[in-house]
Amino acid sequence: MTFAARLTTRARVLTATLGLAATAAATLATGGAAHADSAPAQRPPADSLAKVSAEQLLKVAQEQIGVEENGAGGGTKFHSWYMGSQRAKETVARDGGNVKAYANAPWCAMFVSWVGEQVGLRPSVGWDAYTVTYAQWFKDNGRFGTKATPGSVVFFDWDRSDDISGIDHVGLVKKDNGDGTITTIEGNTGNGKVEQRVRPKSQVVGYGYPQYAS
Repeated sequence: MTFAARLTTRARVLTATLGLAATAAATLATGGAAHADSAPAQRPPADSLAKVSAEQLLKVAQEQIGVEENGAGGGTKFHSWYMGSQRAKETVARDGGNVKAYANAPWCAMFVSWVGEQVGLRPSVGWDAYTVTYAQWFKDNGRFGTKATPGSVVFFDWDRSDDISGIDHVGLVKKDNGDGTITTIEGNTGNGKVEQRVRPKSQVVGYGYPQYAS
């Protein structure tokens, strides 16, 4: 099975297992849409958030490179953390299923959420296990756009649509390479690991923008 087909199939399995709806609204939405052609204006961050830079978040993400799932597609510390979090209970209440279903679920969104938690940026990075509702949370909060910036949360659709409902995968932008590609750090890659990748922008639906120190 190809890399894209593997990730798409696993995302669909998670959707069926957890009863996720592709159009589900994020529970923490506060409204407001970003401009489609640029990064949205950042809201003034809280004092605690202002102390964390994109570089600090990316350093934590980079330190996870090589972390690998088990033979069942789960078993990482990202799975364990998410299953023990209040957010897992909230997403089960929202989408159905049960917390145990996350044990071997696709974990790209759990990885990004875990990284945000480690640096104290949960309110700004967000947390979810489903890529579609994760992207929708950024959009509903006015922090979703099409400009790749270091530390932004990047959402992919392997079918190359511009529709949030088609999102298959999520990662973190390390840099815009200036040649139509971005360098990313992602969990749940085709090799079942955290890896650094180079991706074409043509596969990107959009970017979520956490609030970092300037």
